[in-house]
Amino acid sequence: MMMASAALFDDTFIPVRGNSSIPLEEILPWAVFGLLIAMIFLYFVSTEQGAFAIFKGMYVHEFVHDGRHLLGFPCH
Repeated sequence: MMMASAALFDDTFIPVRGNSSIPLEEILPWAVFGLLIAMIFLYFVSTEQGAFAIFKGMYVHEFVHDGRHLLGFPCH
């Protein structure tokens, strides 16, 4: 049993000791990407088919209608 547990931690891709924090240079692009996706989602839920509209018709409004009310955005 001891040999099996030692083999588990013998992998070079699993950091066991040392500094285990992720450098900011690796997190920053993903954080910016996540923020961009969140802002696009917020636009479609809050504004699309309201004061501004990118798409013609009411398709986007009807698709996000319940989410709009759930988040507290008025729409009618």
